[in-house]
Amino acid sequence: MAEIGKGVTAGKLAINVQKRLTRAQEKVLQKLGKADETRDVVFEEMVANFNKQMGEGTKLQKDLKAYLAAVKTMHDASRRLQDCLADMYEPEWFGKEEIDALAEDTDTLWLDYHQNLTDKSLTCMDTYLAQFPEIKARIAKRERKMVDFDSARHHFASLQKGKKKDEAKIAKAEEELGRAQKIFEEMNVELQDELPSLWDSRVGVYVNTFQGMAGHQEKFHREMSKLSQNLNDIMTKLEEQRQLKKDGTAAAKTGDAAKSEEANHSEAASSPAKAVQRPGPPPSRPPPRLTPSPDQRQQPADVYADEASAADDNTESAATTPQSAVTNGSDGELPPGFIYKVKAIHDYASTDGDELELKMGDILLVVAFDNPDEQDDGWLMGVKESHWMQHKDISVKGVFPENFTQKV
Repeated sequence: MAEIGKGVTAGKLAINVQKRLTRAQEKVLQKLGKADETRDVVFEEMVANFNKQMGEGTKLQKDLKAYLAAVKTMHDASRRLQDCLADMYEPEWFGKEEIDALAEDTDTLWLDYHQNLTDKSLTCMDTYLAQFPEIKARIAKRERKMVDFDSARHHFASLQKGKKKDEAKIAKAEEELGRAQKIFEEMNVELQDELPSLWDSRVGVYVNTFQGMAGHQEKFHREMSKLSQNLNDIMTKLEEQRQLKKDGTAAAKTGDAAKSEEANHSEAASSPAKAVQRPGPPPSRPPPRLTPSPDQRQQPADVYADEASAADDNTESAATTPQSAVTNGSDGELPPGFIYKVKAIHDYASTDGDELELKMGDILLVVAFDNPDEQDDGWLMGVKESHWMQHKDISVKGVFPENFTQKV
């Protein structure tokens, strides 16, 4: 309630209090059915549409703000991700300058997108909804003026029907009725003109809002797609260069290994103790890693000569041995298909599941391949003697490079 002395006189305050009391009494009589009520069905439908329109607009405004908050969050996340990429990208890597520029362009694109949505969609919606509170207040005022009109109408009718007619009171009541009716009708006519127009305006508002959003989204995603493609191209090129560098390093190491092996073979050819050059592994398998034995390098030349001579004697002996004795495994302590024994003179690390791991000094029992076509040049099939003697199990046989062994 307004306070006296702040623009409201005591007389004005009394009039306002009396109006509220009169309206309250009138509403009670109308609800009890003791007084008729002015009704306008068409206007009531307009008010229902107005309330629906205001509710839908308010919800759209709320969801639009939530969408913009999500865009802001995505922008922040994208900025942190781009900063992380720029910080971790090494200066010597391909596309360092492009990565920095891409991060800046991405940030600018997010900023423009958020600003366009705010200016073109949210601002438009805010302007649209700004008119509803004022119109809602006028609708409420119209309702009060309608009650005042009904109250004045009923008061005038009651004076006219009274047994003792007071002409002065009747004239005053008639004047108040005319004034109340004029105020109500003026407000009623204004709202009847505005509400249908406002109801129709929602179509244009929704079109502008969602069409504008769709246009901004289409532009944003189109430009972002270009930046994403640029990033993908940079990453692809970086990986290609890394692979080329890796292949070049591997090729250099392979070349060095080949030169080292060739030097070893040359040294073997010139050494009396290694008169026979061992064949290398076939191209179908990776070259075995040759690990010369320190003990062998320290043995005198005459020992190597004796080993070479012994190898020749074994070869000659194998050549004169009947075929059945060599391949039938007539000795009960030898595996089926046994041919001869060899001794590992180098360590060998297996590189496939069908290969044997060799340690210098291992004794191996060489056996025939189940299918001769499966034998690769320079490779033998066999089983470690220690395993055979203990388990008599031929299932653990495997292949190994011949040039890492010598006959015994």
